[in-house]
Amino acid sequence: MTGTDAAPKTRFLVLHDYGMGGAWWWVFARSEREIVETFAWAEVVTDPETVAWREGDDGIPEVDIDAPQMPPGLDGLRAEREAQREHPGFGALADKEVVYLRRRWDDEDDEGLAVYLMEVSPDGRRMRQVELAEDGTAVKSTPDDWIFNTPIVDLFAPESVAQEISREEFEEQWARARRVEPDVDSDGDPVVDTDAGSDAGSDADTGL
Repeated sequence: MTGTDAAPKTRFLVLHDYGMGGAWWWVFARSEREIVETFAWAEVVTDPETVAWREGDDGIPEVDIDAPQMPPGLDGLRAEREAQREHPGFGALADKEVVYLRRRWDDEDDEGLAVYLMEVSPDGRRMRQVELAEDGTAVKSTPDDWIFNTPIVDLFAPESVAQEISREEFEEQWARARRVEPDVDSDGDPVVDTDAGSDAGSDADTGL
């Protein structure tokens, strides 16, 4: 083997975080970058406490990144990534420190379409968000306002390129938006935030 194929491999702890749970694997690869380029919606966990905790879990599959077959769940993430490579814009946002996006989702209450402006970190998680209503009002929120903050954007995905906006546009909307009022149930407990849900599928659920 030559080039990167000949580089030594290290065992990395890999997570597919989908909010209410996560799928874990040990992946032998040449670098963290190789892992995220190979598997959609995957992140390499480097926190020492988490790594040490998962070391004691005998149920986590181990796999070589060059293996022809992947464990259930991880196989779907690899297939998704391979399909993305065929499209222009693949990986165009992956090396940016911060990305600003405009995304639209169907409103669950059938009241129209919700538009979200998001400030996104390299791991695909939101740092700040502005929700724009059809009547022109804007509501802003941060991770302190959400129960979960799972990766919501795969920055290697080519479709993300068309959703990118400027920092200036985001900051303009952020400045005029009012703070979100947290939803609570009848007991006063926070209600799980389901807006702007992850595009990540549930193929990896069997990887637990």
